[in-house]
Amino acid sequence: MARVTLCKPCLWTALIGIGILIFWYFKVLALGYYWLSTTLNAAQWKDASLWLPGYEVTVEGLAIEGLSRNASGLTFNTETGTLFTVINRPPQIAELTTDGRLLRTIELEGAKDPEGITYVQGDTYVISDEDSHSMVWLQIGPQTTRVSVAGKPSLGVNIDAVHNSGFEGVSWDSEQNRLFVVKEKMPLRVLVVRGLDVFNTSAGFNIDISEWKSSDAASLFMSDLSSLTLHEPTGHLLLLSDESALVVEYAPDGQPISVLPLWRGFNGLQRKVPQPEGLAVGPDGALYVLSEPNLFYRFERRTATSGL
Repeated sequence: MARVTLCKPCLWTALIGIGILIFWYFKVLALGYYWLSTTLNAAQWKDASLWLPGYEVTVEGLAIEGLSRNASGLTFNTETGTLFTVINRPPQIAELTTDGRLLRTIELEGAKDPEGITYVQGDTYVISDEDSHSMVWLQIGPQTTRVSVAGKPSLGVNIDAVHNSGFEGVSWDSEQNRLFVVKEKMPLRVLVVRGLDVFNTSAGFNIDISEWKSSDAASLFMSDLSSLTLHEPTGHLLLLSDESALVVEYAPDGQPISVLPLWRGFNGLQRKVPQPEGLAVGPDGALYVLSEPNLFYRFERRTATSGL
């Protein structure tokens, strides 16, 4: 009788493949469950949240002229009414209009892999650098053409440090002076940093880092996290996943309340958003998504929602 010899590399490949299939299977089940759950709770949340099913794409996949690649992260400056993003190769910051037109680029010296950016106040922003696992405070004025991270206030958080799976996005909460930081994967994390009063350094720092948790761990059903933004009028947190192509809205207690699939055929999209990496919300509730290498999307509510 012939003896069958198993190829160890082939066996490991098969086991890994099975593991991936099982992982995706349960993620899909979780997505289906929470989609149904949020739909059933529509009456409760429709007028008290952003309510993502009520959005329609109004600018789809616009290639930003002047940017050719690697745009990642997005934030809305409430004083200028414009958006800011970061580019990691070469390191730059770009300012955009709300219809996706490039206004300027700013050289970013000293950063190796900027992935996220958030507006704080005045001329102050925070960028996240995935390579150094740090957040840096920068000043960007109307005439700024070059900025360096050297000597600037920064915070390094070396938690679960994994190359190319570090801090992907940041969002500032001006109401409670908190910084939300999202870790891409291995594991998925949303950290909340308090005590970062960089405008009053004479008082010293009393930094507290905690982990934001969904009300149910299974409701983080995305396979990665690429960006986030806090909607201050409601206190709701929006998480963006590149691999799952989803935006999920969470209530302050961590309950998932609405979902926006960035897939073809949903919310007016003609094509799937290929690689969503940046997310921002404007004061009027308009939702902005940036997809690498340089594609711009804007979603707007079909009808006005009260209380926002």
